[in-house]
Amino acid sequence: MASNSNTVNPLMPTYNRLPVAFERGEGVWLFDTDGNRYLDALAGIGVVGLGHCHPAITKAINYQSGKLIHTSNIYNIPLQTQLGLELTQLADMETCFFGNSGAEAVECAIKIARLHGHKNDIDSPNIIVMDGSFHGRTLATLSATANRKVHAGFEPLVGGFVRVPFNDVDSIKTVAENNKNVVAILVEPIQGEGGINCPDDNYLKQLRELCDQNNWLLILDEIQTGNGRTGKYFAYQHYGILPDVVTTAKGLGNGMPIGVCMARNEAANTLQPGNHGSTYGGNPLACAAALAVIDTLKSQNVMENAHQMGTRMRSELEKQLGGASYCKSIRGKGLMLGIELDQPCGALVPLAKEQGLLINVTADSVIRLLPPLILTEEEADLIVDSVCRLVKAFVGDDRQVPRANDD
Repeated sequence: MASNSNTVNPLMPTYNRLPVAFERGEGVWLFDTDGNRYLDALAGIGVVGLGHCHPAITKAINYQSGKLIHTSNIYNIPLQTQLGLELTQLADMETCFFGNSGAEAVECAIKIARLHGHKNDIDSPNIIVMDGSFHGRTLATLSATANRKVHAGFEPLVGGFVRVPFNDVDSIKTVAENNKNVVAILVEPIQGEGGINCPDDNYLKQLRELCDQNNWLLILDEIQTGNGRTGKYFAYQHYGILPDVVTTAKGLGNGMPIGVCMARNEAANTLQPGNHGSTYGGNPLACAAALAVIDTLKSQNVMENAHQMGTRMRSELEKQLGGASYCKSIRGKGLMLGIELDQPCGALVPLAKEQGLLINVTADSVIRLLPPLILTEEEADLIVDSVCRLVKAFVGDDRQVPRANDD
């Protein structure tokens, strides 16, 4: 029997965790085990879009957990069918497959693309992916991700991915001229982990046209941008195009693990019995939570609020930081915001935590803000003012920063 020499922490050291543990949440606030309050401007990395312990979600989970949590996908699951109908109508898709996470949803999309290629007599199907992308940490999704830190130590990577610069249509045209094995484009409408990178307004439309011309599938990874985050249910709905395949997760369950891959036209029925599966995917408990999320998003004007609060925050951030030499860019859509500084700023995360504010830094120098979509004007202003004070203190000499939750 193997001995356990680590008597302090039995967990694999896969995270550099901040020294704080939360025991309860309420709306946009989290409370740690010592009773301290924190303004959550990260929402579990975009997961808790309706805030912590939203009453409608709590009610749905409590009710369903007392009725039926799990059966199996070898049986019909009425709540799964109901959720599928809701989502495919929202997305203008035809069919869907439920898993437990964003990575699983993207894995499903990759399998659809490869099978689509083989059915069109392409023996080695290739998928075009973007520099700066992030699609997950399974072997296939990390291979699709264009981040050396994610790849390191896990070679050999899964083949079949062709990388091009993000927001560069000409580079894709060059690939089309030289690679006849391409079957799909996989892209985030806005890159999240890559630094809240927003493409030109006509970018997705041009990708749609290229896919139509070449019989490729357009796959949109809306794991982070979906479920109202950008002010519409899906980010592609800002641009008047339809993908062939779309994936989402994160905010879909407001904390309950659930992901979905949806498809239309030829892609809709590419997968057949035996091609794919999931033990837990789309179980009654997860579907009940997701249905409550969708109902709340639609009935309580949450997406419009995300648009309004995001516009308000960007405007105020521009006023306070936009002219500073150390602020390279303020960008985003809805409540998916990034502030790029001219230097690495990961040290801001623990500094913000000490001031009662939860933020994230991605791509080394981009402060990422993903607050709950239920944000009020007062809370939005508090996040902006707190972030701006922190940034100014970080790049200057003033280290005296008031707590975000001081009254």
